[in-house]
Amino acid sequence: MHAFWPTFACSWIRFNEIDICLIGDEMKSNRLKHLYIEELRDLYSAENQLVKAIPKMAKASTSPDLRAGFEEHLNQTKEHVARLEKILGALGESPKGKKCKGMDGLIKEGAEMIEEDPAPEELDAGLISAAQRVEHYEMAGYGCVIAYAKLLGENHAESVLMQTLREEKETDQKLTRLSSRINVEAADSEETNGANVHSKKAAPMKAKAVQV
Repeated sequence: MHAFWPTFACSWIRFNEIDICLIGDEMKSNRLKHLYIEELRDLYSAENQLVKAIPKMAKASTSPDLRAGFEEHLNQTKEHVARLEKILGALGESPKGKKCKGMDGLIKEGAEMIEEDPAPEELDAGLISAAQRVEHYEMAGYGCVIAYAKLLGENHAESVLMQTLREEKETDQKLTRLSSRINVEAADSEETNGANVHSKKAAPMKAKAVQV
């Protein structure tokens, strides 16, 4: 007789243990799917913010290798945006509507460092530090959505997200290799009277003094 009861009432009034468990799992799945979609949107916002920020980091860098690395990762980031659009589209969801405040904060920190106008060696080392913070933030985010996709049976999305995560890890490793040289250059740079002699701001003053 209970088979004719409304489905939405099952979790409250049916006494069949199996039915209760099934409904409970379905409710949990729905909650996880909602979180999955929200996290995908968060990553979509983060990647789009990076599409705008990376060219500024590339322009600020003085190391040709570091600049080339940023330019290469910009192309990857654009592809990451496209992948997230397809994944959310397959779910019937819009990728827009959420701003990633975490990425916004990381980008602002990097911009502040650039505005301080440090010496070239210090600037490049700082840019690598800022970029690796971004990479680690993204790796954590992608790790979460991959776990959600696996639990939700979104096998194709899981595979695509894994590819992005591998690329983020590879970028982080490239930055680490670059830092092994650039950090040493920053450590070897000299300071005079508390001010870096290689500072871009100090350079015109020095040239002016020579002319006098």
